[in-house]
Amino acid sequence: MTAPAPLTFPLAGLLGEPAGTERRYDVAGVTIPLADDLRLTEPLEGEVRIARTNRGVIVEAHLGASIAGTCARCLRDIEIPIAVDVREEALPSVELASGHPVDTASEPEVTRLTSHHELERGALVADAISLAEPIAPLCEEACPGLCPTCGERLGPEHAEHEQDEIDPRLAALRAFRSADSEATDAGDEGRANEAADDGEPASR
Repeated sequence: MTAPAPLTFPLAGLLGEPAGTERRYDVAGVTIPLADDLRLTEPLEGEVRIARTNRGVIVEAHLGASIAGTCARCLRDIEIPIAVDVREEALPSVELASGHPVDTASEPEVTRLTSHHELERGALVADAISLAEPIAPLCEEACPGLCPTCGERLGPEHAEHEQDEIDPRLAALRAFRSADSEATDAGDEGRANEAADDGEPASR
């Protein structure tokens, strides 16, 4: 069977089956909105297995996708592969036979099917993808990072810099420090000359 997007599974038929009955859904080409400014670059692919229990259903999902990201060393745009594994129990919110609401007070934290006996897993998978995002993704394990002089990515195509070459953005700071050093030296020399004229030893 193929799962309807976005990861919503109609289970009224399965709930009428004995415990142990299961359904398997192929997930292919599914896209869902993500939180935290994340964006899918490859759609979700994988499989979802839903098995009937004496209380409700057990859901197992094994999904993969890719999200847009930035290399933590060289700052290039990259695609980050993500694997998501989900296993949880879901219980009905209404009785299958009568359609009356189920008392959920004793288990308020349990995942519930909708009033139409559907399992909606889009939000759960989106949260799982957010949690699976690496803290410092890399474009490759041996990424060399950025050149501290020019800011370009290091690697075989990066040209070596002269020893005294400096980032143009820092040239003004170097000129300022040079001028300040020259002024200090001139002041020291002037005080030394004055001390010599007075017949006193120069002090540094």
